[in-house]
Amino acid sequence: MIVAIIDGYTDEPAGLGVPPYLGIYPRYAYGAIKKARKDVSVFYLTIDDLRATFEGEKGVATKNKTPNFPKAREILERAGVIIYIGGLHTPGKYLSAVPSQVEEVARFLKPFKGVKILGGPAFMGSAHQGGIKITSRELMLAQAVFDHIVYGDLEAFLYDFFRNPREADPFRFRTYDELRDYALLGAEVVTQFPDFPDFVIVEIETQRGCPKAMGIGGCSFCTEPVRYRKVEDRPIKDIVREVEVLYNLGVRHFRVGRQSCIFSYMAKPNGRVPIPNPQAIEKLFRGIRLVAPDLKTLHVDNANPAVIANYPEESRRIAKALIEYGTPGNVVAFGLESADPKVAKLNNLNATAEETYEAVKLLNEVGGKRGYNGMPWLLPGINVLFGLPGETKKSYELTFQFLKKLLDDGLMVRRINIRQVVVFPGTPLWHMRNRVKTEKHKKLIQHYKYKIRHEIDLPMLKRVVPVGTVLRDVRAEVYDNGLTYGRQIGSYPLIVGIPKEVELNRFYDVLIVDHGFRSITGIPVPINVNRESPKVLQYIPGIGKKRVVKILSRRPFRDEKEFFNVVGDEGKRILKDLINL
Repeated sequence: MIVAIIDGYTDEPAGLGVPPYLGIYPRYAYGAIKKARKDVSVFYLTIDDLRATFEGEKGVATKNKTPNFPKAREILERAGVIIYIGGLHTPGKYLSAVPSQVEEVARFLKPFKGVKILGGPAFMGSAHQGGIKITSRELMLAQAVFDHIVYGDLEAFLYDFFRNPREADPFRFRTYDELRDYALLGAEVVTQFPDFPDFVIVEIETQRGCPKAMGIGGCSFCTEPVRYRKVEDRPIKDIVREVEVLYNLGVRHFRVGRQSCIFSYMAKPNGRVPIPNPQAIEKLFRGIRLVAPDLKTLHVDNANPAVIANYPEESRRIAKALIEYGTPGNVVAFGLESADPKVAKLNNLNATAEETYEAVKLLNEVGGKRGYNGMPWLLPGINVLFGLPGETKKSYELTFQFLKKLLDDGLMVRRINIRQVVVFPGTPLWHMRNRVKTEKHKKLIQHYKYKIRHEIDLPMLKRVVPVGTVLRDVRAEVYDNGLTYGRQIGSYPLIVGIPKEVELNRFYDVLIVDHGFRSITGIPVPINVNRESPKVLQYIPGIGKKRVVKILSRRPFRDEKEFFNVVGDEGKRILKDLINL
């Protein structure tokens, strides 16, 4: 039997599976099938395989041809079972991949006869913009197209289905004991991933559920405690073993990101704020490093700032472990959402503004030093959510003033993520949906988003990566209007715009020369000043348009001394050791 797994890409509160990230769902699904049946051939396809196959170049969102692209139609025609994985709960901006919607994939799959199964968070609908009207049409379409919709764990359903279809329960959840084999057997699907081996970063699960939600309930909008009604910590040995298998297959980039709070891994329950367990986290990351000694990226994702603020000593120890065993450029995302205490209380948010400030300060103290790849070792990110019940004009101003205080106090935040709230069935917010403010406050939201981007993001970015910084190992990903856009591999990497076309899917060291609101401009180094174009040379600080004319008239330079006599001390300060002739 042939089975097709179609990765439509997933993005949810505690997990990411949008390229270059390979999420948990395709790997676990592949492993569950392999454990249940030895006589099946499982093919991994992406939504971009289908776009390229059925829509041609116009449908290729990533501009990548994946390994299975030429065979996608044949695979689907022969497949006895077709599994679609999707779901977008925390939408963002993606550089080279566009997550799919059920409507899109249904159009592609309709002609094929195989049994169709929908899995991942898509059963709750997907959010492609803020507001309430996001799920009903998509869910009705899913019910019309798919033979099975999985509401529990896809891998649990698939294991049962391939052993005995009649006994498969779409609401069943697996245990971590079951997952052990699925994760190891499913690791090999990474070899079919389009960015394998050099550019894939694999998301590793450590925990499911929300520790805070078990104490006093979850945030009003969050789907994590809706899907997982208890907290489970995955055993350290299982995590380490999965990393080892992936590493031996050739993976070098990892994010221990599948959890609501890395600082709460194996924590002791304690109402609103669990008590951290530094020993467990140290053991976990030490173990990963032992089995993957030459890894290139080891990052994390979410953290609850209330945990860090209320347990500073334990949290400081955890942060130091993330630095000791991890790699620079690491970011922990803080779910502040709103700095208005009334909004925070009504929506049962993770942390107060005061707690978030203390957590930002602690991570700056421990992780603010610049690492070998050009980025600070460990910084916070801030999540802001507009449109929550209880918001007033004052709420937006309070959030803006909180962010301004971080800036004014000399602290660093790697990124500020601003989203509009999305209402999903089953969340507490669903019962308060008549109080959601996304439409009523539309102009206010636009105003404060603009204000934050211009008055906070830009100066903050200049602080995090000043002009003259060299970012190492920036992967060139896409072309657009004569520019190349790339980024390092990791959690929330900065987008770098290179003012010329360079070869894609290569790593470059890049000199930062200018800043946008959420991205930066950089030039690959070393710079050949005798051959580089005037357009690129004028970006270099200390040169500018006037000196470019002078440089062009003096080329070729015989040595560095001749060149630095033209560009002066400012150019020499920045370009020392970064040019060749």
